[in-house]
Amino acid sequence: MSERLFIFGAGFSSKAFAKAVRDRFDWIGGTTRSEQKGEALRAMGVEPFVFDGQTAEPAISNALTLASHVLVSIAPDETGDPVLNTHRQDLTDAKPDWIGYLSTVGVYGNHDGAWVNEQTPCRPVSRRSKQRLAAEQDWLDFASETGCPVQIFRLSGIYGPGRSTFENFRTGRARRLIKPGQVFNRIYVDDIAGVLCRAMDRRETRIFNVTDDEPAPPQDVVTYAAGLLGVDAPPEIPFEEADLSPMARSFYGENKRVSNARVKEELGYSFQYPNYRIALDHLLKQEGH
Repeated sequence: MSERLFIFGAGFSSKAFAKAVRDRFDWIGGTTRSEQKGEALRAMGVEPFVFDGQTAEPAISNALTLASHVLVSIAPDETGDPVLNTHRQDLTDAKPDWIGYLSTVGVYGNHDGAWVNEQTPCRPVSRRSKQRLAAEQDWLDFASETGCPVQIFRLSGIYGPGRSTFENFRTGRARRLIKPGQVFNRIYVDDIAGVLCRAMDRRETRIFNVTDDEPAPPQDVVTYAAGLLGVDAPPEIPFEEADLSPMARSFYGENKRVSNARVKEELGYSFQYPNYRIALDHLLKQEGH
């Protein structure tokens, strides 16, 4: 049987995955919101499908009948998960060998800097994290009802080529916000792809934290990047005085250290970029700043 991958939401992370598995699959398809973005997908060997997240598309239904693997990288909203809302029956009928769902470590909420793992009770704070947790549960229920293995990947702050603190320096938006005790985990996009590649060979329903080894204060990352670029680090700004959007401020309301031990122990995965220093060193060479 041919191996066919269908991606709901062909964005930054899922495109990195598609590139990593291009030789493994006989065919890859992915959704986008516009015809224009579809051309970029086609250029990287992914057949584009326009999907607005609200309407079941016959072309997608047809593609799912042949899909052996499905990756979901679309955010839920107040109505629930867009994929289950529109194509649940198609997936039930197709019974793919593997379904991956990209979620967020935001579902854990605030733990005042303590370590959390996949067994830690979730207590999301923001509306979007509450919606994510509800969507996770919907996918786990789907797995129980259909027997399809569903793996949930809780991602920390994603960065990679064209999306890192270097861009903030380039655009003049680099800032060092100081909130004592605050740390964040991060994950380099290639490690997301690497974990997914390893996990999909184990066809069992499971939750994995996909995150680096080293939760760190955000200002440390900015300082290190400034050193690599040979520029002065921006001045420190107390968090209370910072001009932040409500979404940015909400990120700072959640403080935790996220463990990746399960990925290492159960999948035997070795992170290529286990901390921000290794990742930024790599990016600097790759992008030629």
